[in-house]
Amino acid sequence: MFELKDHDELTSPVLIAAFDGWVSAGGAGIATADHLAGDGEPIAVFDPDTLFDYRVNRPTVDFRNGVLSDISWPTITLRRRLIDGRDLLVLSGPEPNWRWQAFSNAVVDLAGRLGVVEHVSIGGIPWAAPHTRPTQVITTASSDDRIDIEADFPEGLLRVPGAVVSVIEYAMADAGYPTLGLWARVPHYVAAVYSPAILAIVERLSRHLGVSIPLGSLVDDSAQQRVELDSAIEDRPEARAMIEQLEALADAADPVVSGEQLAAEIERFLRDTSDGAD
Repeated sequence: MFELKDHDELTSPVLIAAFDGWVSAGGAGIATADHLAGDGEPIAVFDPDTLFDYRVNRPTVDFRNGVLSDISWPTITLRRRLIDGRDLLVLSGPEPNWRWQAFSNAVVDLAGRLGVVEHVSIGGIPWAAPHTRPTQVITTASSDDRIDIEADFPEGLLRVPGAVVSVIEYAMADAGYPTLGLWARVPHYVAAVYSPAILAIVERLSRHLGVSIPLGSLVDDSAQQRVELDSAIEDRPEARAMIEQLEALADAADPVVSGEQLAAEIERFLRDTSDGAD
């Protein structure tokens, strides 16, 4: 299912996974993956014919002066980036249309070949959160002892529609790898890539891995996006009222979110998205 390229010896590699899809709200999954990978070279590439329905994830076709010159297929890659003496292996791309179990088993196989020591899933959860407050990151893990006592995590049973990134995390944990999931709460009214969510995940991941991941322009991008969102609601009383209500809810909220509350937010987002698509 994948082609593994020649590579140098890896140092304490951590596998970080993110895919396009509903669990990448605000680009918090796929855009964060691109930031983490930087200019890292792919060391493994998955065969798109085994994973994609091209009527859903269509290839891009280029014509130059009327001549068909190139076809770009949807691709899932594993990119390597060395930071502070530790290898980050970033698995990302469009979410596959089928064969999720075979795909996750292939990822476990790949992790074994590369000597991976830990798995981290990243993404964004659509949430009734105001952009005027710091972005919160929800934590999931393969065991209770991997969740910090001060972490924001779903309390009780959480049952939501699955994403391939969670299937991979489950398979990795089942194979004995320690896993962690970092999910930024993204304001449900933000349709664009949400820079504060990317910044929050990168900072949280840096602390967890004990490496200094370069922030690049994330701090400035986040500040600029705050200005743009503030400006967008300035002359809209109904939008300002909504933000004030969300601020009140955020300020009064328990840091530990219930599984039922999180599931309700996700179901509402998926229902609204489906209605909009119709």
